[in-house]
Amino acid sequence: MSVDPQEISQELIDNFELFDAWEDRYRYIIELGNTLDPLEDHYRVEQNRVQGCVSNVWLIPETTDEDEKIWFRADSDSQLVKGLIAIVLKVYSGRTAKEIVQFNIDDLFTLLNLRQHISQSRSNGLSSMVQRLKSLAVEQLAASSANIDKSAGETAS
Repeated sequence: MSVDPQEISQELIDNFELFDAWEDRYRYIIELGNTLDPLEDHYRVEQNRVQGCVSNVWLIPETTDEDEKIWFRADSDSQLVKGLIAIVLKVYSGRTAKEIVQFNIDDLFTLLNLRQHISQSRSNGLSSMVQRLKSLAVEQLAASSANIDKSAGETAS
């Protein structure tokens, strides 16, 4: 069973609190980014690029037929942004579309004092990434709902 977003958030908060200086926290964020698997070149296309980010960010949703969970893969050409991506993916990847839409990651960013320690353009890019991720989840919800409605109509006929 997967750990819920609140527990993952608390783990991230606890890890951040291990460091007194923001320079060390930046290093930790970059280390998180180093844990991401790089995306293959064929995924690095405009369709997968997150709009609103100064650095290039590519976000790929993946689903399986076995469950309703959405797994995300992402990458960036910036080490710090890769770390920010890693934080977002730790919280959202492997969740159902409903869980993704319902969880407010801004509370975590506030508790980490993240927005106060990254540039305004990075903060805007972070918001764009979360919005894109949530819009992909909404698309998944709409597709699931359409499939349910279609199945119900076929059984009613």
